[in-house]
Amino acid sequence: MAAPKELERLVERFDRNLASYESDAYNEAQVRDEFIDPMFELLGWDMHNRQGHAEAYKDVIHEDAIQVGGTTKAPDYCFRIGGTRKFFLEAKKPSVSIKDQPSPAYQLRRYAWSAKLPLSLLTDFGELAVYDCRVKPEKSDKPAIARLTYLTCDQYPERWDEIAGIFSKDEVLKGSFDRFGAATKGKRGTAAVDAAFLAEIERWRDSLARNFAIRNPRLSIRELNEAVQRTIDRIIFLRICEDRGIETESQWQLRALENGANVYQRLFQLFQRADERYNSGLFHFQREGGFAESPDTLTPALAIDDKVLKEIIGNLYYPESPYEFSVLPADILGQVYEQFLGKVIRLTDGHRAKVEDKPEVKKAGGVYYTPTYIVDYIVEHTVGELLKETTPKQAADLKILDPACGSGSFLLGAYQRLLDWHRDWYVADGAEKHTKARKGSQPALYQAAGGEWRLTTAERKRILLNSIFGVDIDPQAVEVTKLSLLLKVLEGESEQGVNQNLKLFQERALPDLANNIKCGNSLIGTDYNQGRQGELFDDEEALRVNAFDWDKGFPEIFARGNPGFDAVVGNPPYVRIHNLVEFYPEQARFVQEHYETAGFGKVDIYVAFLERALQLKRKAGRVGFIVPNKFMQADYGVGLRRLISSRGLLSELVDFGSVQVFVGATTYTCLVFLGGTTATTFECTFNAEGYTAEQVLASAARETRPIRELGEGPWVLASRHKNDILATTQARGVPLTSFLTLAITGVKTGANDVFFLEKVAGAKGLMTVRPEGTSGTLQLEAGVLRPLWRAESLKRYYQPSGAGLLVLYPYEQRGSATALLAPAVMRERFPKAWEYLAAHRPALEARQRGKMRGPSWYGLSFSSSLAMFMSTKIVTPTLAPQNSFSLDISDHLFPQGAGGGCGLVPRSGVAAGYLLGLLNSRLLTFCFQQISSRFQGGWFAYEPRYLRRIPIHEINPGDAAETRCHDRIVDLVDRMLALHAKLAAARTDHEKNVLQRQIDATDREIDALVYELYGLSDEEIRIVEGADQ
Repeated sequence: MAAPKELERLVERFDRNLASYESDAYNEAQVRDEFIDPMFELLGWDMHNRQGHAEAYKDVIHEDAIQVGGTTKAPDYCFRIGGTRKFFLEAKKPSVSIKDQPSPAYQLRRYAWSAKLPLSLLTDFGELAVYDCRVKPEKSDKPAIARLTYLTCDQYPERWDEIAGIFSKDEVLKGSFDRFGAATKGKRGTAAVDAAFLAEIERWRDSLARNFAIRNPRLSIRELNEAVQRTIDRIIFLRICEDRGIETESQWQLRALENGANVYQRLFQLFQRADERYNSGLFHFQREGGFAESPDTLTPALAIDDKVLKEIIGNLYYPESPYEFSVLPADILGQVYEQFLGKVIRLTDGHRAKVEDKPEVKKAGGVYYTPTYIVDYIVEHTVGELLKETTPKQAADLKILDPACGSGSFLLGAYQRLLDWHRDWYVADGAEKHTKARKGSQPALYQAAGGEWRLTTAERKRILLNSIFGVDIDPQAVEVTKLSLLLKVLEGESEQGVNQNLKLFQERALPDLANNIKCGNSLIGTDYNQGRQGELFDDEEALRVNAFDWDKGFPEIFARGNPGFDAVVGNPPYVRIHNLVEFYPEQARFVQEHYETAGFGKVDIYVAFLERALQLKRKAGRVGFIVPNKFMQADYGVGLRRLISSRGLLSELVDFGSVQVFVGATTYTCLVFLGGTTATTFECTFNAEGYTAEQVLASAARETRPIRELGEGPWVLASRHKNDILATTQARGVPLTSFLTLAITGVKTGANDVFFLEKVAGAKGLMTVRPEGTSGTLQLEAGVLRPLWRAESLKRYYQPSGAGLLVLYPYEQRGSATALLAPAVMRERFPKAWEYLAAHRPALEARQRGKMRGPSWYGLSFSSSLAMFMSTKIVTPTLAPQNSFSLDISDHLFPQGAGGGCGLVPRSGVAAGYLLGLLNSRLLTFCFQQISSRFQGGWFAYEPRYLRRIPIHEINPGDAAETRCHDRIVDLVDRMLALHAKLAAARTDHEKNVLQRQIDATDREIDALVYELYGLSDEEIRIVEGADQ
């Protein structure tokens, strides 16, 4: 694209008057107004909101420059799309050398890195530098570090395509930034601010915990955790206030503590002053009227070494610190804290502090923060719906809850939505009239120096106290949620505003959130204690259970007419009940007994949270959760499916399929929205493959579906065409389970490193083997070994022979049953194997948490149905991208789980070849993919619970055409088995090509016969055959 003429005129004028512009008299404001703003208008940005967008959606934010400690505390420009930051631009006057001076680059990079923006710009118009702002800034960095492009203004016209290709509004809308981020993600030197800040505060926790424990030997574990958490929260709060310009006086800043002794006592003077200014429960040291919680008497009396605090504080300031707290997003702070809360401080016998993963977190594989776009979508489809056609007076009655609030991400999202809605409503209603105090209330709106309309702190407090509520079982999470919300209240506040409120209204800046954010167990009420009087129920158990009474916890909400919350949102814990039993057996039993959704199979407690949410909402209230999509198919989901479908509660369902939402975790999720009234239809989003999770919400297929399609049986979400074909196929068949004696899921050893062996060589009666994953070999008797298949060996129509894997199998066949060989028999017939097992006895007895101790210690940990492995069976990998069934007529075994398989034993009189032909057909592959769980990469779960439901056409023996079709399929399957065996043995490319063509032709003939059996139309066949393209 040719450079605009106006750009050439700007460059020419700048060059002509360069000497004047480079003088000290020409300032930054002038270069912004005369050159930078016009240049970016040429790139399509509405620099002064001439289009009149609402404040939340303006293209460009011109930040108020706050001078703190001689430095500016906000970037000059923030460019946005739909209210979301895309990049910063930092402007300098032309007398500053952008190319050679390190401080401007370091300043910009601190802003953008802290805001987690990939690219940002530095310019004085005469020069333009583009920086990769994912590279962590260091104080010693030269200006060229992380600089991707450097241009002088005379190069702008010839490089305009390059500039506009990334930074024009149109190109940003087309995804230029996202593509750049994807192309260079994770490259050397990049470091995310959340990961870096998490590491930083984890160091604080470690050093504070160790020193508090040593200096205060009477501290309990709970007291130590509370003291450390409160100290960190308070330091972060004050440091953010400083960078936002709310605390500017040097004597009241944390850095004043770097010099001198008695640091902790002086730190507490800052905390006490903060109590006077902010009124927050974060700083609450003396009893006052109106406070729901007791004052903190623990932390003021503690001792800690000066060195520990000085190291923490010293690393929070320029130039040591890379963090610019004024632009650190609330969701980034939340992500950091979510990870931070996954660990806990323990005390050793010597009263030394040790930081460890919480056991339930370790079991679950970590903590994962809900992405902001998920929070925003859920909030918009719950809170946003409730705000339609309302006024601020009506909105004041809205009560929003997150019953497992964690670090507060959903409550922050809901609060932000309310703030934006109120501001926009007041502006649209006539901003000026809302800037005046009314009887009994303070002004709701004011106009900032840059002309932007903002809500007053008093109004932000009112909205927060009126509408935002949360509960969490973890007291530290409760404090973090409060911290996050309090910081949100102070966004845009200034020191002058805080002081003015204190002077004019005798009102401190922040509310006490003790009545809004509660610590308790959302699933377990005080009835947990009933009937337990005769049992030991000590203080420690009471603290651990943390039973919560909702009526007493939120009396105004549950005492009003039509009691309950208007919206219940969140991301509840995903904890399988057997894991809960392991750590908290009494609580697990209570949940299973008191929730109708929690009494089925290996249930996950998120289903109980959904049930609880329905109990807590008002009659017309809304529920919006992100939960695993497994409940739609799993046996344990029957209770939840019945509850939702029988009451017509589902309003919207977004199924992400195998598309991943949580960074660093493989979890298959969906968004569930439950409405307040009985519905006949629901909105359904599906077919997410090929999209990112964020794109699914905007682009994936969406349909309105009748609720009558849903019941307590498994839910199948697909397009109407696919659903119709599945229904047709099911109508012409009966479930596969009717044709089977048994479906077997593979052997489970509990110690694969002992039982699974690699074959090295064979000799008379002995085999040389290598235990899996080791380098050493040993000899074992061949009679106690069986061939083992792994998933990669199970191919469609192909049965491998001479597998190189073996399983140690100390069993014998006794008629139709399988029995563990007696120790005496093992010692006599298989002495080497017995000696090998005995050497591993301690590990084998420890299996299943010690349940294998006893006479069967050397057996497999799960040994039912072993006899069926000796039968003719149809086998399939447990995970596969398509139906890949084969026939096993040998005594091969295979393991359970993702690397193993599943076996289907046909009942007497059923032709295995007929079943095999149908199961490998295109039609039943198509149908199976509608009813099974999809995993990343387009793989599906081939487990008995899904396999049993495959519709198999039952041949009518009186129908000659059907009988001929059946017999032909059996013949063709015999041919396929033979062809695949030949293909495996073929050595030349020509031979392989000829065989493959025969296989393809035979496949097509089987498919045609299957279509005929199920009565598919030509159009339906086209849909089936198009689905796998």
